[in-house]
Amino acid sequence: MAFPSNTTTCVICATVLVKNGRTAAGTQRWRCPNCGSSAVRKRPDVTRREQLRRFLEWLSSNEPQPRLGDTSTGRSFRYETAWCWDIQPTLGPSTKTHHAILVDGLWVGTWCLLIAVSDQLDVLGWQWCGSESVAAWTALLQQIPAPAVIVSDGGTGLPSAIRKCWPETKHQRCLFHIQMNISRHLTFKPRTDAGRALLGLSKALSKVHTTDDAIQWRVQLDQWWQAFGHLTKERTVIRDGKFWFTHERLRKAWQLLARVTKDGTLFTYVTYGNPRTTSPLEGGINAQIRARLRAHRGMTEPHMKRAAEWYLTLHELSINDALSHANQHTANPTHPTPESAEEPDTPTLYDTGLNAEEGLWTRAGWAGRS
Repeated sequence: MAFPSNTTTCVICATVLVKNGRTAAGTQRWRCPNCGSSAVRKRPDVTRREQLRRFLEWLSSNEPQPRLGDTSTGRSFRYETAWCWDIQPTLGPSTKTHHAILVDGLWVGTWCLLIAVSDQLDVLGWQWCGSESVAAWTALLQQIPAPAVIVSDGGTGLPSAIRKCWPETKHQRCLFHIQMNISRHLTFKPRTDAGRALLGLSKALSKVHTTDDAIQWRVQLDQWWQAFGHLTKERTVIRDGKFWFTHERLRKAWQLLARVTKDGTLFTYVTYGNPRTTSPLEGGINAQIRARLRAHRGMTEPHMKRAAEWYLTLHELSINDALSHANQHTANPTHPTPESAEEPDTPTLYDTGLNAEEGLWTRAGWAGRS
């Protein structure tokens, strides 16, 4: 029979308990005046809350487990807080409408974590996925009210998700990622005049702040096309009579700038005043998640995912507010014991009964030969 662990009456005779000093640990001891039984009133909820607090303090710091667990190996700390890994933290639905939202993907093991924050770096939601697909981005955007502008690094599947979920929202491509992609195609020291001119145009994006600056930059891009556009169409025989573009990297760099210019996702910040890069998200949120995973390296992939979720939660909530999750989780969940199938009352079949030939009975003398 299971008795309640926290009660003011005796579990044996139902008599009201009275105080009877304290234990060596300082816990109040209670005694029954009728039957004399002594007991300590336990508070599993308080214990779980304290264990979760210690778990979150370790997870949000660079301290090793032995130092928090006051042991040489941290084994007791891991044993007491093992149940905390089963808690799935949540922030609840986002109801506030923001002017600008920054989104980005972060790889944690073999999973991609899509994160959405406001322009003030308030975490609004996240979504786990196997890749940056349209379905994954749609699942993230549906959690958040439509903003005026969304800033991204140009991940695959996002434009389609924006048109589906937020048709009125403007899209801003991260200028830093565009510049890095151009540098990857052209290198930092192009050998041709066309490459150097196009790389200079990509660097000039950082100096565009007004509408006049944007118009002037577009004019310079058109001038580059008139001077070097023919190079993007030239083809050369590579092998077996097959042709391919002679200046492939120059062509890719040009197509990138031409595409974002045509889509209208390059100078959205000039009109709407939104952030023009996702650097605040990558440097303020993603970098900290990577730092936590490095500080506690050795975790399994599910634990790495849970650690990332807890970081995003604690970015918005204090540890004291996050302790409410402890009351929503059972520390020692009970699993139903499978009932053993009763053997039918039938005659013993071949190889299911016991006999002396199997050596199961007690034998006398040397090997039973007396």
